[in-house]
Amino acid sequence: MTLIRQEDLVESIADALQYISYYHPRDYLEALAQAYEKEQSAAARDAMAQILTNSRLCAEGHRPICQDTGIVNVFLRVGLEVRWELTGSLEDAVNQGVRRAYLNPANPLRASVVADPAGKRQNTRDNTPAVTHVTLVPGDQVEVVVAAKGGGSENKAKLVMLNPSDSIVDWVVETVPTLGAGWCPPGMLGIGIGGTAEKAMLMAKESLMQPIDMSILKARGASNTLEALRIELYDRVNALGIGAQGLGGMTTVLDVKVLDYPTHAASLPVALIPNCAATRHAHFTLNGQGPVWLPPPRLEDWPQVTWQAAPNARRVDLDQLTHNGIAEWKAGDTLLLSGRLLTGRDAAHRRLQQRAEQGEPLPEGLDFRGRFIYYVGPVDPVGDEVVGPAGPTTATRMDKFTDFMLEKLGLWGMIGKAERGEGAIETIRRHRAVSLIAVGGAAYLVARAIRTARVVAFADLGMEAIYEFTVVDMPVTVAVDSRGQSVHRSGPAEWRIRLADIQHHIA
Repeated sequence: MTLIRQEDLVESIADALQYISYYHPRDYLEALAQAYEKEQSAAARDAMAQILTNSRLCAEGHRPICQDTGIVNVFLRVGLEVRWELTGSLEDAVNQGVRRAYLNPANPLRASVVADPAGKRQNTRDNTPAVTHVTLVPGDQVEVVVAAKGGGSENKAKLVMLNPSDSIVDWVVETVPTLGAGWCPPGMLGIGIGGTAEKAMLMAKESLMQPIDMSILKARGASNTLEALRIELYDRVNALGIGAQGLGGMTTVLDVKVLDYPTHAASLPVALIPNCAATRHAHFTLNGQGPVWLPPPRLEDWPQVTWQAAPNARRVDLDQLTHNGIAEWKAGDTLLLSGRLLTGRDAAHRRLQQRAEQGEPLPEGLDFRGRFIYYVGPVDPVGDEVVGPAGPTTATRMDKFTDFMLEKLGLWGMIGKAERGEGAIETIRRHRAVSLIAVGGAAYLVARAIRTARVVAFADLGMEAIYEFTVVDMPVTVAVDSRGQSVHRSGPAEWRIRLADIQHHIA
């Protein structure tokens, strides 16, 4: 009988969450570096370079890879011969570990979890509770997998109840383009097949905890049905040409993972969950000998890739902009922004709109006329930082507020990640505005461009408060120009044709 003490579990979970906040798994880095080397799309290659550079900076500085430090998922396989020394429930102990990690003053992680999700949606302030899964297995140890899942990729989870005769491959290939780019490709796809609806979803999530090994699998060839399915899905999804950040390119997924389970003869549940460029998970075993220490990786193992702005990048002074100047930008152009911009996410937009509907003025000192807004919820700063990692959130979620912000408040431009919907694009075109994107998964790199930061409204919203940033050479790409042209349409469309042509010549 093995005795597992509460403090050993708590400390191990807390340390693992800190570890995965700033260390990418080595298998992900190797796979992304391989994709970077073969990528022919300049826009996708630039995005990958930012992600790889950001990863090394985070490993060196012990700061989060992404500002969205995730909702915590913990999988525990508990041996039947294990005895616990707990003061409360097992979930209480897990949450104690989460709380300790996210409130660590040396590297505070962003609290993103809200309680009362259908009501007040009030931030719990410490990122608890975790989503915990416990399985009882033979043995006298506890196997633990800790993961932090970002909202941008989690929001793209899909479940379908297919007919037994339907094609799983066709459904996945038809579904992936509908996910948009908010899940920050290139990443992984987790697929769960069979069981029941909830079992399929759980398997899809668990599959994402497996190591990336597609290059090994393709080199040796499939040895069973699931491996053949993985290869086919990998090839066909990448042939879609979606590419890094949805800009068009050769690599959309680095791997596809599949788990299955027996199901009812009349059923074929299929779940799909993507994992983003901020792939974060750690595995360890508690054996009664105390907390687990995860050895740090060697920094020299990081790919030797250093992002630099493209020679044709246009420098833009946000404080001297005119509508005529904005009109010169074209979808796909790269810009380096300097000057002052405001920030805001869902909660701030909703509050601004509610104030307007109630006839209330904007908070004192807040003026959006002729300004740009950055969709971001930054991590708290440490040391001499003016702001912590501050990468973009998904712009599509703000589509419902776009007409209000442009028409009523006089906004000229927006910065986020991923595509805009058809209605938002038309609104942007009508107002001669623009929508820009920063690279999701490059939060620490982006934060280095932010020189000052101050809260100007709604401080009670925490990370969703409205800030004013002063930036210098913040790298962005024009996603939707003032004529309504979208790089998220043109990029993948171009690369779908190119990849089909490449495949034709190979065949």
